[in-house]
Amino acid sequence: MTNIIIWTIATITVLGLVLALVLYLVAKKFKVEEDPRIDDVEKAMPGANCGGCGFAGCRAFAEAAVKAPNLDNNYCPVGGNDVMAKVAAILGYEVKAKAPQVAVVRCNGSCESRPKVNDYDGAASCKVKAALYSGDTGCSYGCLGCGDCVAACQFGALSMDPATGLPVVDEEKCTACGACAKACPKGVIELRPKGPRGMREFVSCINKDKGAVAKKACASACIGCGICFKTCTHGAIVFENNVAYIDPAKCKLCRECEAMCPTGAIHGVNFPKPLDKEAVKARIADRKKKAAEAAAAAKEPSKKEEQ
Repeated sequence: MTNIIIWTIATITVLGLVLALVLYLVAKKFKVEEDPRIDDVEKAMPGANCGGCGFAGCRAFAEAAVKAPNLDNNYCPVGGNDVMAKVAAILGYEVKAKAPQVAVVRCNGSCESRPKVNDYDGAASCKVKAALYSGDTGCSYGCLGCGDCVAACQFGALSMDPATGLPVVDEEKCTACGACAKACPKGVIELRPKGPRGMREFVSCINKDKGAVAKKACASACIGCGICFKTCTHGAIVFENNVAYIDPAKCKLCRECEAMCPTGAIHGVNFPKPLDKEAVKARIADRKKKAAEAAAAAKEPSKKEEQ
């Protein structure tokens, strides 16, 4: 009996050693050499693993950055330009600084402006609510108010305002990771450049219905009247599907479109002084008057030549 036990132990020991040797040789044979710079890049990352860069996490971003020929298509929104400068130094690349961005809620339909037409009694999820029907107001494009964006934010940058029923973005905490924008089934949240000293103009509405329908559903909706488009002298406003959009790259922050908007759908953020609509309208009227006078003066010589 003793011999059997000894032989069993010996056999198992030898078998274990053989299998260990086989596993070692296989591991050596098929070992994948990993660039040590991947670890260095990962250490330089903020470690949020939010997916805002388009990859599954900071490790995946590091692997992609090391393999890429440059950093043109790789950017960490959480770390921003400082982190990207460190990554570039590790990899020996050059990186262009990008303008900081922030999440913007493009819905102006507060509880007062956009009254409910029915009551939703289901799971408190915008995704579920959007799958069931268009919403509990007359606007089928606006915020559903269940706070999926708040739940998606890992940085505590969003909260729901009980007075308006809309999400509010804390610019100091927002990292522009885009998680809130991805979580919104209506596409209400957009990432936009913060602008100089945080100042920016944007159309806080995405309602694509025609003016009368949009106005009936929400008193603050963009009605596609085109006044802002005609007012803008910088070509920063475009119209598509009955709704205006301000191109942040072209906007000069003159606030003329905001002053002329009849429904208040255009919002100006972080300007040092409140908007004086009457003063802006007077400036626009004076400009138009001078343009008309200049056009009339240009026609005068041609009339005299004809005579």
